Amino acid sequence: MFPAEWKSALDSRPCLPTRATRSPALFDRFKRRSFLQAVVAVAATTAFGCSDDETSSDAGEKYFPQSVCSGDPRPDSVVLWVRAVDPDNAGANTQVRLEVSTSESFSSVVLDQQFTAQAQFDHALKVKVTNLSARTTYYYRFTIDANGQKYSTVTGRTRTAPAAGDDVPVKFVFASCQDYIGRYYNAWQHLLQLNEDLDFVVFLGDYVYETTGDASFQSVDGRGIVFSEPEKALRQGTGLTAFYAANSLSNYRDLYKTLRTDKIIQQVHERYPFIITWDDHEFSDDCWGDVATYTDERTNEKQTERRRNAEQAFFEYIPMDHGASDAGAIDINAVVAQPTRIYRDFEFGRNLKLLVTDTRTYRPDHLIPEDAYPGKVAVPAEQLDMVLPTLPEAVQAQLQSDMFAYVNIDAEELAPYKQILTGVYVRQAVAAGLTPEEASVKAGTWVSGGLALLYVNQVLNAVNQARVAAGESAVPLIPAAGAPRGLAYAHMGKTGLFGIQGSRYVVVKPIFDLYAAIKYMGSAGASEGIFGNEQQAWLQESVQAENAWKIIVSSISLTSMVFKLSDKADVPDPTLRQDFYFNVDQWDGFPTKKQEFLKFLRDSQVKNALFISGDIHASFASVESGIPALTTPAISSGSIKELAGLAVIGAGFSTGSTVYQYIVTELDKSLKEANPGMAFVDGDAHGFVVLEVGGTEAKAAFHLIPGTEVARDYSLLQPSELTAKFTRRDFVIKDGAITSA
Repeated sequence: MFPAEWKSALDSRPCLPTRATRSPALFDRFKRRSFLQAVVAVAATTAFGCSDDETSSDAGEKYFPQSVCSGDPRPDSVVLWVRAVDPDNAGANTQVRLEVSTSESFSSVVLDQQFTAQAQFDHALKVKVTNLSARTTYYYRFTIDANGQKYSTVTGRTRTAPAAGDDVPVKFVFASCQDYIGRYYNAWQHLLQLNEDLDFVVFLGDYVYETTGDASFQSVDGRGIVFSEPEKALRQGTGLTAFYAANSLSNYRDLYKTLRTDKIIQQVHERYPFIITWDDHEFSDDCWGDVATYTDERTNEKQTERRRNAEQAFFEYIPMDHGASDAGAIDINAVVAQPTRIYRDFEFGRNLKLLVTDTRTYRPDHLIPEDAYPGKVAVPAEQLDMVLPTLPEAVQAQLQSDMFAYVNIDAEELAPYKQILTGVYVRQAVAAGLTPEEASVKAGTWVSGGLALLYVNQVLNAVNQARVAAGESAVPLIPAAGAPRGLAYAHMGKTGLFGIQGSRYVVVKPIFDLYAAIKYMGSAGASEGIFGNEQQAWLQESVQAENAWKIIVSSISLTSMVFKLSDKADVPDPTLRQDFYFNVDQWDGFPTKKQEFLKFLRDSQVKNALFISGDIHASFASVESGIPALTTPAISSGSIKELAGLAVIGAGFSTGSTVYQYIVTELDKSLKEANPGMAFVDGDAHGFVVLEVGGTEAKAAFHLIPGTEVARDYSLLQPSELTAKFTRRDFVIKDGAITSA
């Protein structure tokens, strides 16, 4: 970023120019890229000014390669972070000095103390500074003494929260999903251009991405991440499409270390305190607890040690407090040894209670297993009959139709059919990568008990085609007359043995909702226990605070994403003329819990409850069952429109098909039509949201740049070129409604 005013590089003061004040004369002599490389190599930068002491910052970046950051601001405390390493003695602990002041010149120092950045924590140091004044801007820097010379970080700036009861507006940014691979942080650069007077930044998860180039959603061109110990990583894919997923502690550390060498994100961290939660990619895509989903349950992916490695790296690199931490250096060993807890709350004066939740650590498995056999009955007749009387008559009639008929495949008279189905299953499972032995074990589990005739007879039809072609007689189909009725995974959109379709994505909404409700009742709510019991109790109590606004930070989006294809007569395949949830890894996958919690908010008369979310790489403003919800787009990760396009084409639909039209070309329109509470949707932009809350209303500004710009590094261009790419959409949230400003 190049400001309008440039300070001369030949300033008489004994320090180099700041990031905000670099000389145009120098710029004229060099090509932009060469100039920036020179700055990166030698600039000892101070974000807001130079120090008058004799500290040299000529090689400060050598000792502080990830710069500084701050987080978890409270009225009397904040957490300051640095990574301090002497590359000439990388195995040793590093002694650093921390100075904190209310002035940029450090003329009034409130803390001057020595600390140790320990090698066992990758030289990351987090210091909780206490006894601070409320809503006060503080400046801080770390210094190191090497070979008789002092080297300094840039000067960071942070701000404490207003005191309890202070009637002041609170302004902050919320953002998420900053994939580094082949992408640039143009959204963050625009935030720097705006120079907003923010109290803090909320980051909603996917701070890092655990893979080094997964072509299914990441760019394979441009900048990347190389693990220092690739032999300890998980190798994914084959041939030219192979990539790595972080596994060891060093792998996860490499993600943070590399990302935080980006100069744009460094400047954002230097300027604003962050409040951060995690989502899935800090550990593994679409994870639940310590279970990954890469193999779609072809194998057991419970990875406790890997999860622990991911958490340790997160705790090392993220400037967050940990409950009752005392003043001084935060003990990472103590944090890692404790049961995981990152949910916490913040109070910003009279107007804001911020409730930061964790929607990954305690959640159960997805309701539909990735390895679910499509024909397997998930809701047998005795369970379905219990809820039938509560459903509309038209729905009752449909559920009693032949489409929902099933048989007990273990019945003696059906033994020949079970043998055929088992053989087909084993062949398909082996083709999917299982050994014959593994496939036989899974077949024994899945090809048993109640199986839906909708699926069974489709398999038999395919078998009969092969038999007839070989001159053999066809096998009779199994009649539905007199058979019980139940819900199978095929009714919810599951078509294959292993995969995300019909399990985590593209799920038939009405059948899934019914299945979820029945399972919820049968498990006393455990099937959708996304928060876990302790976090839910904390949240239900905390959300009833007296602050004007109760903002719930959820890494996953509350806004329902539905494709209503049931009324699209031009969709040629009748099996696709249904209503689909796009993604049940987010709140749509917990429909009963979602409605239960929203009802709790309404019944408890919680005034001005508001959800803010990320994860889905799209912008939403909606009212969900009476509760407003805002979803920020990704900072840089592929937009939902981009990913939906890849998925639809991968499923065999051309760009000219009606399916592509409704799901990709008209994505925004389709989502809005299916969700009457949706006031705004943009599925193809990157950016962030600025949110300001006062006593009676909140104002949200979506700052958006087309997703197609993410591969272009605007830090090498004039600021006006980036500004011209951004648009802004403003909304007012008041009395449970969202209106355009």
